[in-house]
Amino acid sequence: MGSADDGNSALGHKAFKRSKSHFADRVTVDGRDGWPVEPGRYRLVVSRACPWASRAVISRRLLGLEDALSMAIADPIQDDRSWRFTLDPDGRDPVLGIRYLSEAYDRRESDYPGGVSVPALVDVPSGKLVTNDYQQLTLDLATEWTALHREGAPDLYPRALRDEIDSVMADIYEDVNNGVYRAGFASGQEAYEEACAGVFRRLELLTPRLARQRYLVGDTITEADIRLFTTLVRFDAVYHGHFKCNRWKLTENEVLWAYARDLYQTPGFGDTVDFDHIKRHYYQVHTGINPTGIVPLGPDLAGWLTPHHREELGGRPFGDGTAPGPVPTAEAVPAHHRPTTEQGD
Repeated sequence: MGSADDGNSALGHKAFKRSKSHFADRVTVDGRDGWPVEPGRYRLVVSRACPWASRAVISRRLLGLEDALSMAIADPIQDDRSWRFTLDPDGRDPVLGIRYLSEAYDRRESDYPGGVSVPALVDVPSGKLVTNDYQQLTLDLATEWTALHREGAPDLYPRALRDEIDSVMADIYEDVNNGVYRAGFASGQEAYEEACAGVFRRLELLTPRLARQRYLVGDTITEADIRLFTTLVRFDAVYHGHFKCNRWKLTENEVLWAYARDLYQTPGFGDTVDFDHIKRHYYQVHTGINPTGIVPLGPDLAGWLTPHHREELGGRPFGDGTAPGPVPTAEAVPAHHRPTTEQGD
């Protein structure tokens, strides 16, 4: 997610096409790419606006990696140098000492022609970007960083279910996670209609599955749920109107709306969501889609806190583990950026 909403994308003549992450090194137990898992060595740079980065924010919190992997939060509004640290004192990230994420990219590869995207993992000692591979990053947090997980951390990518999780995630990525972007950035009617139809076709296929089971795969939260949630939580606020995915709202699908609320109310999910950052980023940065830069007042967010009754389907959110503890004070989303029971926005 970069200057055109995400730096892993390119806009063709008619259809939006997302390119692969350029920097795909992995941080692993054996350090085979030169980056071994070490507490305190790396910094996760995110935007709370970005669904791809939000996957990593949720995973890090569920797994209890806050002390082992520090986090930098970029301003949701970019300038011509992309993601910037203007939320921090003096406009610099206090750990990396840089004003722009692009500086970490430049230290890794000068004159890199691609976009600057989040999530990004940066090596603190050298200040170099390690990876911007958002697809692999969270899988590695779940499987390579286990020695640093909190006690009671859930297994988000259980070995016995990986084939099914991978299959479900592939369909969700193609039609939903990336589908909303293909609809929103389409420059031709046919490309838009194909993408939009694909979004709702996949959501409608997922509905009976989630009507009979609480989570996408197995009876616990997995990586698949994280990836679907980060799109659903943005759906009515930005994708329905801004990206023209407006056949129906999430709140009009009883099953998916209850599923999304269930996850939102689960520690580690909703407590990482900043609706202010989400709305301001999409509506103010995408000037080609929204040239006025006006940010809509709605939707009312109070519904996210209403009862969902999904516990009646059974399931164990964290499996044999436990819920994460309170959000670290320094990482708490401001109260006025979250829904309340009195006023939604």
